[in-house]
Amino acid sequence: MDSHLQISKISHFDFSSRSLKHSITLPLPFFISLPNLRNQKTKSWKAIKPLCSATSGNQSAVADEALLPQLREDEDLGVDYGSNGCNGLSRKRRVFFLDVNPLCYKGSTPSLESFARWISLFFSQVSLNDPVVAVLDGERGNEYRRQLLPSYKANRRKIFQQFLASERFTRNSFGRSRKMVVDALQKCNVPVVKVEGHEADDVVATLVHQVLKKGYRAVIASPDKDFKQLISEDVQLVIPLTELDRWSFYTLKHYVAQYNCDPQSDLSLRCMLGDEIDGVSGIQHLVPGFGRKTALKLLKKHGSLTNLLSAASVRTVGKQYAQEALTTHADFLRKNYEVLSLKRDVNIQLEEQWLRSRDAQNDSLILSSFSDLLTKAQEKKRQSRSRSNGLEVAKQ
Repeated sequence: MDSHLQISKISHFDFSSRSLKHSITLPLPFFISLPNLRNQKTKSWKAIKPLCSATSGNQSAVADEALLPQLREDEDLGVDYGSNGCNGLSRKRRVFFLDVNPLCYKGSTPSLESFARWISLFFSQVSLNDPVVAVLDGERGNEYRRQLLPSYKANRRKIFQQFLASERFTRNSFGRSRKMVVDALQKCNVPVVKVEGHEADDVVATLVHQVLKKGYRAVIASPDKDFKQLISEDVQLVIPLTELDRWSFYTLKHYVAQYNCDPQSDLSLRCMLGDEIDGVSGIQHLVPGFGRKTALKLLKKHGSLTNLLSAASVRTVGKQYAQEALTTHADFLRKNYEVLSLKRDVNIQLEEQWLRSRDAQNDSLILSSFSDLLTKAQEKKRQSRSRSNGLEVAKQ
């Protein structure tokens, strides 16, 4: 049974530091909360050091994975092949960026059990002791995009309000659950970053841009399809597949095989076709004959939405209905682009110590304690519910 991110009065978990293995890793700034500089707020950022040295339902990025070619297992795990056909790991080191929020959901229901399961598989089978940076959504992270497009993620806001309206959910319980998640990541030597006024997607995109400039490869751990626009030779996704109960790498090869186009066109294509999950309408709602086939054909020729709109403003780029759609609804498409494009200029700076190998020797103990706490909380809730039901029966 899911915890629904409500842990009664338990706000954090703890255990004796004597049971932890000694770590020689230097302390990291494990939790960084930055203000939103768009509004010039004065709240300062803070770093909380570790106590010890120790996802709404976002649509899956590989919802139609069955359509992908079956790669060899070592390709699926990100192994590169040289020109001589021999196996060889890329010389560039990997840095993982963990999108935390989607892992805290089972479908559209908040679930700390889901987080515990996926993070355990992630540490033990995927990242091992490679560097990991975890990112949370900042307060009012959607506000900027909602001002541009009021329908942006409106359905998710409704679901959240329904949770708060139910007896099982309160804002305090969500706050306590977030603290538990941050505590667990802290103890596993993972720096956790949150920037006020920004969604986690934009913070990840900014940090990925910085890490690439330092000569690393980036792997984004998330089911969020928005990250497809970042895929390249040096940027991969690793996605939790619920139906297979494992993480799966999604690379440039997968993308090209699935869509038969370059990832650089992914954002432009989504701007034209819309994103129902995020509440962004596509041009086909305004021009019914303008569908995926037309959009792909135009993007393959012009490369990006920006180039396409520039060309359509001075000459004919396609059939009459397509030409009229692009000229008449150019502002509509530009707004979609601004809403759906990930920002790479968030005020966050990658710290050098985040790039060190992660000390993973206490992961099992920490995550086992986390799971034990969830089990005890669930048992306490069941006992409380049983007592309440007994009282109701007695009154009758």
